[in-house]
Amino acid sequence: MRHITFANGDKMPMLGLGTWKSAPGEVYQAILWALEAGYRHIDCAAVYQNEKEVGEAFNKAFSDGLVKREDLFVTSKLWNNAHEEHLVESGLDKTLSDLQLDYVDLYLIHWPVSLKSDVMFPKGGEDYLTYEQAPLSGTWKAMEKLKEAGKARHIGVSNFNISKLQEVMASAVVRPEMNQIELHPYLPQEKLVTFCKEHEIALTAYSPLGSSDRPKARRRDDDPVLLEAAVIQEIAKKHQVTAAQVLIAWAIHRDIAVIPKSVSKDRIIQNLAAKDVTLDSEDLKKIAAIGHQFRFIDGSFFTEVPGSPYAQSDLWEES
Repeated sequence: MRHITFANGDKMPMLGLGTWKSAPGEVYQAILWALEAGYRHIDCAAVYQNEKEVGEAFNKAFSDGLVKREDLFVTSKLWNNAHEEHLVESGLDKTLSDLQLDYVDLYLIHWPVSLKSDVMFPKGGEDYLTYEQAPLSGTWKAMEKLKEAGKARHIGVSNFNISKLQEVMASAVVRPEMNQIELHPYLPQEKLVTFCKEHEIALTAYSPLGSSDRPKARRRDDDPVLLEAAVIQEIAKKHQVTAAQVLIAWAIHRDIAVIPKSVSKDRIIQNLAAKDVTLDSEDLKKIAAIGHQFRFIDGSFFTEVPGSPYAQSDLWEES
């Protein structure tokens, strides 16, 4: 298994199990299957509303000797309603309680969007806090304190474009160590990837398989299906692997961590096997010329709410 190595020498496996959209009642068993198969990187978030069950799976795995805590890399994320500087620590404390852990290996600001403390998802402009009311610099300062206290071994962001990264970095004592972004052949994010690598910010790809199981409210009937793309299917057939394995291998080839989600035992095992898939130069050229661009998670659920102070330019790079 290839790893991302942080400045202090800590290593994060480049292939992990995502838990977004893993329903309570399913995620417990999915975590145990993943750990049994050999996964040592689990990606979580408070807003997924399944961290308690993930924590139960961790407790079971540790108690049974399936894996040691120090051999497991756990990521979680600060939700948008805890961006005020004085609330950040309580956000992580809730996650640590739910996950039954003393620390997380990586803690990320989930979105560069702030909500009032009693709001999970905004319905109107009154539900938001502006950058003036909850500056990213203040949120990041609190994140740095979490790292200093050892509650988060590493800290970073998610869904941050270049300008927002620069905003945080301008006053940061500790630069963001990770940026987790939507990334796949329909959205290769070349400009953002280059910037992050130049500034030694590691990357994790979410929705690497095209997020075909994303909520109905976030998809349209004519959305493309990445797993069915002719180029991906052709390369999968050539290597006698699945389309998902091709997409996972593509991200790893770019030195980008990848966190496919599944609650199927067979798929969990298949996805892990992608670490052994090698794409050749011809494969990579074909994928680069795939000829289609699409963002599956467009962030409109924050920017198109009436009265929202946020715009798409706060989230994404100009295409």
